[in-house]
Amino acid sequence: MSSQSSGTKIDLSSVHGAPKGDAGIAHAAELVAFTEAVMGADEAALESARKSLRAVLTPAEFVDTCAIVGAFNVVDRIADSTGIPLDDAMQVLSEDVRKELDLSRFASSANTPGASG
Repeated sequence: MSSQSSGTKIDLSSVHGAPKGDAGIAHAAELVAFTEAVMGADEAALESARKSLRAVLTPAEFVDTCAIVGAFNVVDRIADSTGIPLDDAMQVLSEDVRKELDLSRFASSANTPGASG
């Protein structure tokens, strides 16, 4: 949604596997490596990804990135665990993205009635 409001062209197909180039996102490789390291359990990988990301972002951008990764992880888990469905507006706004990313392939998609894929 934010890419639409900013007029940035994003290639969502890169979400399904190895990114093809930068997918239209500045510092995509560093952002993906950092996000994957945050979600993993390898402290050395996290330290390496953190160092690489800090090398390409300003301090404020780095803090914002950490906040977004952390917030999304927490909010997503809370919504998923409680079964909070998408509201009607978000269901309509996100339909194309959900289909393109084939989100219905995840078991947790059953927690959002009427929002398959």
